[in-house]
Amino acid sequence: MRGSMVDRRSFLKQAGSFASAALVLPSMQKPTRYKIGLQLFTVNRDMNGDPIASLARVAQMGYEEVETYGIDPEALTYYRLPAAEFAKRLQDHNLPTPSGHYDLQRFLNASTDDLNRYVDRCAEGARALGQRYIVWPYIEPRLRTLDTYKRVAGLLNAIGSRLVKSGVQVAYHNGGGEFIPQTGQLPYDIILRETDPALVKLQIDLYWHAHDTNDPPHALFERAPGRFVMWHVKDMHKVSRDYTELGNGTIDYTQIWPDTAMSGMTHFFVEQGGNFAVNAMQSAADGMAYVKKYLKR
Repeated sequence: MRGSMVDRRSFLKQAGSFASAALVLPSMQKPTRYKIGLQLFTVNRDMNGDPIASLARVAQMGYEEVETYGIDPEALTYYRLPAAEFAKRLQDHNLPTPSGHYDLQRFLNASTDDLNRYVDRCAEGARALGQRYIVWPYIEPRLRTLDTYKRVAGLLNAIGSRLVKSGVQVAYHNGGGEFIPQTGQLPYDIILRETDPALVKLQIDLYWHAHDTNDPPHALFERAPGRFVMWHVKDMHKVSRDYTELGNGTIDYTQIWPDTAMSGMTHFFVEQGGNFAVNAMQSAADGMAYVKKYLKR
């Protein structure tokens, strides 16, 4: 009897130790290791000129994954290469591609049949590359009305529903003006409110958020934690407010980075859409240097 009491006390003591360890361990765990990604639109001219050599240069810089830009839906090609061949080239350079930007905005006012055909081809291409997300990249500036955003939200839900059994999901990438009120309402709020979180994921472009508002994105992430599965990381010129190389502008990503887990971020992509100090490849290399110095740790 005495032995059983000792065993029980020993068990309870050990259980208490395990419980204490469980409370301590999360704070001791290493931060999530994110792959360093590049949105290939940064080097779009190079990719369209010589995709094979361009991928080699991107890999040599140290990038660990890429996001594609565009597709020929009829030929099912990326950068003029058949999807299967492009996938092989990516594999040769150890560059997986979890997502791609597709021209879904072209079908804003198209027929449902036309949109569905395009979505199906995008999904086919995405699967060939091993992509998980097809991204709606932007809305043309002249169309950025509240009514348009309501229509886009509905289309995103419809696309998401169509893709449910495809192994691919749709995501929405914000553009300019979406955090500037129109008649007291933020266009982006319509996307947040009227899209189904189970069907539609979000890719936050932090440049455009900073361009439109002085508020840090923390409050936005708090409103929809877990939905911002991808980030676009790019900087804003101190004077012109145009794109600029990471670390050369006004956006301090060291202040934003602690929100990666809360936001739901699983992938991030360095991007610079233009205004290169030297050329696109050098700007991509500068972006890699910034990430390694300030964010990778």
